[in-house]
Amino acid sequence: MEFNVQFSGGSRVDASFNGFVVQTDQPAGAGGEGSAPTPFALFLASLATCAGIYVLGFLRQRGLPTQDVRLIQHVHSDRSSGMVDNIEIEIQVPEGFPEKYLAPMIRSAELCAVKKHIEHPPRMSVVTRATSAEVA
Repeated sequence: MEFNVQFSGGSRVDASFNGFVVQTDQPAGAGGEGSAPTPFALFLASLATCAGIYVLGFLRQRGLPTQDVRLIQHVHSDRSSGMVDNIEIEIQVPEGFPEKYLAPMIRSAELCAVKKHIEHPPRMSVVTRATSAEVA
């Protein structure tokens, strides 16, 4: 998979892939316009939405209703370093939700591929390459 990143003006940095464009920006206080989420906010949102996909699949496979189920992700940071040190995903279910499904639903959410990649991170490298300028 390849992601192409473009600088779209101001502090906006956008990534194109598979026919999609994901836009990012910085908050106004950090030199941006606040027109889109920050890259780090998208990273955090990918954790919550990935867990959500697994919970949705779990519910659908069992014919359980989805309309009153939601996930709330709580992000806690270390005050001294500013680094995230705990992420909790809370699955809220409606009153009367079958208790026998609670633990298996949690296990399902924990199968999230984003979570697994954080727990076992890939190697990452940054390189530079010269490109030839296109002549118009």
